[in-house]
Amino acid sequence: MSSISTPQSEKRPVSDTRHGITRIDNYAWMRAENWQDVFRDPSTLDPAIRAHLDHENSYQAALMADTKELQGKLFDEMKGRIKEDDSSVPSKDGPYAYGTSYKTGGQQPRFFRTPRDGGPETMLLDGDFEGEGKAYFRLASADHSPDHNKMIWGFDDKGSEFFTLRVRDLGTLQDAADTVSDTTGGGVWNAQSNGFYYTRVDANHRPSRLFYHQLGEPESEDRLIHEEKDPGFFLGVGGSTLNDFIFVDMHDHETSEIWLLPANDAPAEPKLVAERQTGVEYSLTEGGDVFYILTNADGAKDFKIMSAPVTAPGPANWTEVVAHKSGRLLLGHSAYTNHLVWLERENGLPRIVIRDRTSSEEHSIAFDEEAYALGLQGCAEYDTEVIRFSYSSMTTPSQLYDYNMRTRERTLLKTQEVPSGHNPDDYVTRRLLAPAPDGEIVPISILYHRDTKIDGTAPCLLYGYGSYGITIPASFNTNCLSLADRGFIYAIAHIRGGKDKGYDWYENGKRLKKMNTFTDFIAASRHLAEQGFTSHDRIVAQGGSAGGMLMGAIANMAPGNFGGIIAEVPFVDVISTMLDDTLPLTPPEWTEWGNPITSATDYATMSSYSPYDNVAAQDYPPILAVAGLTDPRVTYWEPAKWVAKLREIKTDDNPVLFRINMDAGHAGASGRFSRLEEVAYVYAYALKLTGKTQM
Repeated sequence: MSSISTPQSEKRPVSDTRHGITRIDNYAWMRAENWQDVFRDPSTLDPAIRAHLDHENSYQAALMADTKELQGKLFDEMKGRIKEDDSSVPSKDGPYAYGTSYKTGGQQPRFFRTPRDGGPETMLLDGDFEGEGKAYFRLASADHSPDHNKMIWGFDDKGSEFFTLRVRDLGTLQDAADTVSDTTGGGVWNAQSNGFYYTRVDANHRPSRLFYHQLGEPESEDRLIHEEKDPGFFLGVGGSTLNDFIFVDMHDHETSEIWLLPANDAPAEPKLVAERQTGVEYSLTEGGDVFYILTNADGAKDFKIMSAPVTAPGPANWTEVVAHKSGRLLLGHSAYTNHLVWLERENGLPRIVIRDRTSSEEHSIAFDEEAYALGLQGCAEYDTEVIRFSYSSMTTPSQLYDYNMRTRERTLLKTQEVPSGHNPDDYVTRRLLAPAPDGEIVPISILYHRDTKIDGTAPCLLYGYGSYGITIPASFNTNCLSLADRGFIYAIAHIRGGKDKGYDWYENGKRLKKMNTFTDFIAASRHLAEQGFTSHDRIVAQGGSAGGMLMGAIANMAPGNFGGIIAEVPFVDVISTMLDDTLPLTPPEWTEWGNPITSATDYATMSSYSPYDNVAAQDYPPILAVAGLTDPRVTYWEPAKWVAKLREIKTDDNPVLFRINMDAGHAGASGRFSRLEEVAYVYAYALKLTGKTQM
């Protein structure tokens, strides 16, 4: 791989002094001065920067040219496991049932409806038709109105997540003149179905303003209802199941505040539920004459559920319904005429719990596998006894159930079809427990083919994330079967920074304790090697976004533990980004990482692990970085700079590849098959590193 010359990156030193410490950045020039314009129109990118990125793409393409046939084979395999004309089980709402489907060869979803109890489909929106001829196209939403006569739909055609909303007449299937730009992708209808609420992003791509749009009026006349002045808070809007309340939500990663609007009174001013209090989170679901409030107030770290009258929902009127239990994390809740439902996780495994609102009797839905994933879809209607949930494991394809909360009867609606065939008995899934340096135990979910020898020779793809409290479920993934079928062990490290083992697991992997995220992942790699599943030179680490930061950190801290590293849209220039409060996500991220502008302690903590700042004169394994030009979450220049610095300082001859999608953003290619091509490329890289390129 190393025989081809690498791109040369010009050094233009820029210094920055904070808290008495001076940093020199030789590659700051890669950040386009007009980055906001580039998000909206990629053609405005500085030609010198574009030339550099094009050179990087040419370099990686040359080094990966010998895997083209393998990439095609992998793509065909992964595509063969997808039912191309798949369709969801429609969800009932009023006189209709709504669903999504794909057509054979189609890249984008289609939205349809049928009569409530079955009948002919009416195609409401065809994503392939709307996206035709566009290099990038992503449908964000399709929300029908309470009267079922109209639909708001949103799309992004740049990858920069500036979504446009349009309104479709479901009788004529034609779009009205109403168009709203620069939104977060969705809208919430008022009760009369003649207007909707939406959130608009500002010039720095922050969702900070709530507007109301009256149908038939120009966008310029939309009424500003609320503007969030704190740049560290996101503003969002949602609706109640009964279509009688609009929830206006302001939050960062640890604090929330909700205001209420009557859905049938557009001119009304929002009313506060509970004033924001640092570290206190709460969310509401409507239960007829009461709200049910999921909150961590009063030290309920793993959350509890309270109730309050709809007419007086303030904290003074909160009454406990489900008590806090340490180690049992309540994840989400919904309410229906006779039942309260919530999803919880305990000992690393999810469970759905149903409570009878009259008798308070509870029962749960759980499964017996070592590791599995549950998804609570609930129901679009309030007056119902039936909710919907999904189940899968690393070996079991996704199953969709209707569940009667009164009779406790499960009805299997659909099992994920794998057209090319799948035998769960061909694979083994296990839950391993790796000791961390401080004595904590890190769960690892693994999948491998039954014929794979567990003698230390198997290659391993080890995936990790570990931020924002996000849990990576042990769910069914048809793509990774292409690795397992070639003798790979596919592993997920459930490291601190997620909520896999409760809220403590998250708190002990953020801010001043962020280093635990990295040492947990390294511990997982060591455990896999020590237990004979693989060896260190056979482990390829993978992570994206904040998980890409994880990749950069472990590359610096334990390069000898890995045979290769794949960092997708990697957040690697932590200090520079967190010092720049003009970037879209910087102020909202201070609660997760710390604020190095005001805090010398936070600055020092970030300095200890920031991948870009800790690149050292040492040997590194081969590294692949993947990014998108119009990504507003992790800007393209972070991995571009990181790659350049690695090449400048490291002491080995292992190549560093940088592949940047010039037509996409954070989520990569938008079409389902285009995305599979990207996965095939990444997997081909892992197979090449481990000598498994045979077809």
